[in-house]
Amino acid sequence: MRQFFKRHVAGLAVVGLVLPILAACGQAQPQVIRETVVSVQTAPPQVIRETVVATPEGGAPAAAGAYTTPHPIIGWTPEGLKVRQAIAHCTNRPELIKSVYPFLSEEDQQKLLMDANLPQGHWALATTGLTTYPFDVERGKALLDEAGWTLAEGQSVRAKDGVPMSLSFTTTNAQFRQTWSQVFIQQMSECGIQIIPTYAPGSWWFGSTTGLRRRDFELGAFAWVGETDPGGQTLYACNQIPLPSNNWEGQNYMGWCNETASNAILAANNTLDREERIRQFAIFQAEFTKDMVSLPVFNRTEAGAWGTGLTGIDFNPTEYYTHNIAEWTLDGKDTAVIAFTQEPATMWSLIESAAVQQTAVRLLTASAFTTLDYDYQAKWLTELPTIDSGKAKNVEVDVKAGDQVWTAAGEAAELAADVAVTNAAGEAVTWDGTSPLKMNQLSVTFEYKPGIKWSDGEPLKKADFELGYKINCDPESGATSFTVCESIQSVEFTSDTSYTVTYKPGAQWPEYMIYTIGSYPSHQVIETEGASKGKTLAEVPAAEWKNLKEIVETPLSTGPYVLTSWQKGQSMTFEANPNYVGGAPNIPTVVIQFVADTQQAVAQLLTGAVDVVGTETLGAGAEVQTVLDAAAEGKVNAKTIASPTWEHIDFNLFVR
Repeated sequence: MRQFFKRHVAGLAVVGLVLPILAACGQAQPQVIRETVVSVQTAPPQVIRETVVATPEGGAPAAAGAYTTPHPIIGWTPEGLKVRQAIAHCTNRPELIKSVYPFLSEEDQQKLLMDANLPQGHWALATTGLTTYPFDVERGKALLDEAGWTLAEGQSVRAKDGVPMSLSFTTTNAQFRQTWSQVFIQQMSECGIQIIPTYAPGSWWFGSTTGLRRRDFELGAFAWVGETDPGGQTLYACNQIPLPSNNWEGQNYMGWCNETASNAILAANNTLDREERIRQFAIFQAEFTKDMVSLPVFNRTEAGAWGTGLTGIDFNPTEYYTHNIAEWTLDGKDTAVIAFTQEPATMWSLIESAAVQQTAVRLLTASAFTTLDYDYQAKWLTELPTIDSGKAKNVEVDVKAGDQVWTAAGEAAELAADVAVTNAAGEAVTWDGTSPLKMNQLSVTFEYKPGIKWSDGEPLKKADFELGYKINCDPESGATSFTVCESIQSVEFTSDTSYTVTYKPGAQWPEYMIYTIGSYPSHQVIETEGASKGKTLAEVPAAEWKNLKEIVETPLSTGPYVLTSWQKGQSMTFEANPNYVGGAPNIPTVVIQFVADTQQAVAQLLTGAVDVVGTETLGAGAEVQTVLDAAAEGKVNAKTIASPTWEHIDFNLFVR
């Protein structure tokens, strides 16, 4: 679920005004999504490391050592390519989808299909040049024959030189994966491929020294979580292959090194020009689909349901459904009830970003932007600060020894001889210490619409932004990463509604237009008992914030509602914010009710005691069928959507 899809960058999360940053930088460990562990693109865009390099044509790797021998069946050879493509053609993906989502219509099942590493509707999904693999058993069998894997008369498993075509298949022991993979195994059998499954505990499959991290698989199934920005460099670049020689760093578990694809994915993440990014991502996708090193199986689905008297709710794959809660209307009632089966731990987004927390915090936030449909839209920003709009500038600057720069390894450093950087032409270079060097320097001006106030009536002001930057970039705050903070050279606070962030030369963040710095009510006087009582929030050290009720339980709001009551284990009550810049919300009161489980939440929806069971609660379990049946009878409304989470099967191209 999306509680682990939306990430903080450099701790630039906020309470009140600006949403947490939604990219995935600096998160070193995989993140668990129910039974799925997802290692989202985590390294800064420019990472240089020695590794094995193989040619796109399928030749042997250039370096000797572990994992340089192509797998004898699915390896990085012309014959291995035919086998991988055959497996793709032999896979009936709609049948796999139906096995786990029987409640979906054929039309909705089609929406879950993927041809590349990006879902349908994504702004960076290539429209031409992709190699597609429609279900075609005869084509699959022909490719296997061409690769030398033939089926002798009377046999059910193909063989080559007397060796049977048998492959191990590793995934988690979650019932969801066991269900669709059993169908996949049967499909492979029909093409003469024997699949031997291993359903491993997630702790092993996603462990730091086992399973995927050690490339201990032949076919491996798991899920990535897609994002508005495609990223992908840590997943697919040649220098991201985990090996004993690099202490198993990187997430390119296939061992895939296609230089054209690698250069394209790096180039796409080292330019701020969206059209150029689209072009480079298209080059990457063409190579990715041609080489068939990872078979996209399907997007996972999720569902939400709501009462017939409620209108205006917007379930979207890449945004929380409460983003527009001020626009909801409710017939005959002045209180809307949302059911959660999980309770937020805190209202401070800097230290928690679970879906339930983010769904709740949208009620308290005059959001700077939204992330609908895999893209960004300005909300309480006057506009997205892009280079095209003139609100961002990326200029060439001369740099010299001793200057602070952002290195090719994604770190702040003093420029000196032998430091690797990306020059203004986008080339990775190692500076010799004397030659003239130009690098790109990015500056971004964020401008907010006037009239934003805190719920106590105090206008948003420059000091609030200053406090946001100070706390969110303070190592004592509790944030887990400060990558973006470390890349910032300076912030100029120009007014009560605007500021300009200037990055160190070389820092080129593709999502720069949403890297807001945050804000907090600097004027608020602390009433929580303790050393900080009586101080203003601006006077409280960052290390003490996690203990402040004013931060973690009852923060001041800039959004449509104010959190007026939190009865732990029972409910949260939100009342209309009289000082909301967008005007009074249509529904005066919203209650988040904590219930025992999804079954109980659905039961209360059907009786009218609950008005909304969202995607974070309903998910895609058996209860979805219940609400869809009820919707067909006109008792409730329900919607299924393609989740950003996508199942795939990776091929390990090399063996020890």
